[in-house]
Order: sequence, then C-alpha cells, then structure tokens
Amino acid sequence: MPSVIPPASRVRAADELKQAALEQFASVGFAATSLQSIADHAGYAKSSVLYHYASKDALLEAAIEPAVAAFEGILDDFLAARGSGRRRVLVDRVVDLLLEHREAVHVFLIQGQSLAELPIIARANAAVRRLANAIGRERESVADQVRFGIALGGAAFLLTAGRTFADAETLPADDELRTALRGVLAELLVRRGRHDATTTDHD
Repeated sequence: MPSVIPPASRVRAADELKQAALEQFASVGFAATSLQSIADHAGYAKSSVLYHYASKDALLEAAIEPAVAAFEGILDDFLAARGSGRRRVLVDRVVDLLLEHREAVHVFLIQGQSLAELPIIARANAAVRRLANAIGRERESVADQVRFGIALGGAAFLLTAGRTFADAETLPADDELRTALRGVLAELLVRRGRHDATTTDHD
C-alpha cells in the first residue's frame, strides 16, 4: 500500500522548496539556477521539486508572487487615500515590504529586464508603472518625480543588491535600517521641493 504524505508535510515541502528557489535565484541568478540545484539547496530530491512545481518558471512565480501582491495592495491603498500623510504611509509600507521580501525584490530589480516576458514580472512592472503614473498625475515638478524614483529605487538597491557588496559583520540590523530609511525617505519624499523648506505633502 503506497504511503500517504500528510497535507502539512506537503505544504512544508512546497514552502521550503519555494524559499530555496528564491535564495538561489537571488544569489546566482534565475538562468544559472537548475531544478537540481534548488532541490540540493533545500535538501530534497529533484522529483520533489517537480511534484510541487511544474517548472522553474512556476517556482519563480510562486516565490515572488507574495511580494508583488503586497506591493499591489500598498499601491491600491495609496491611490485610494486622501488627505495629509498619504505619502508618508506609502514610504513606511514600502520600506517594510523591502525588508520582508528582500530576495524577491532583488530578483525583480536585478533580473527583471531579462525575465520581462514572464507573467509575474510583467505584473510587477505594471504595478511600478501605475505608481509612476500616479506620481506624475500629482503635477509635481520633474525634479520631484526624479527624487521620488531615486529614493524608492535607491532604497530597494540598498536593501537587496547593495547588501551583497557589504561586509556582513558591519551590516546594520533590520530595525536600524527601517528607522534610518523611513527618516531619510521622508526627508526626500514627504517634503515637496527644495525651494521651500516649509512646504510639506498634503495631497
């Protein structure tokens, strides 16, 4: 009689394989990662990978979909919000997302162009374009729009790709990074325009 794998064990295996895949995609790249290397990294047989995921593309989608969905939710809330503080809330939530989904953001940021034909990457790109269009519709100056892009893009790079060039022993803890990033991004993004130090974002 064949053995029956308990549902909880199947879920745990799928999650462990997904995390192993994400770590491999972020560290050595999607193209250089094989299903066998994912299996080896997770401590499973290659057949286990194929049992849970039909392909490497399917693994990528499962691995980064939570980050994309979280960003879409943040974006929807930002677009629906009114009144003061909406940009500060956006900044705080994006910083939290970057910290929580560091490897997924790394894959999108560094490898997104080469993976642009994959549906999950196209979905992420569409969300980024929605945010850029929303900022543009707020009739800010070109300098303000550039500042916004550099601030969020720079934060993403710092928390993902940039960390690969740093000495692990000197890296600040996530709580320290969160506090510092929120403060720095607020200075860049909440304050509107360098010409008037008293002007703040109340859109």
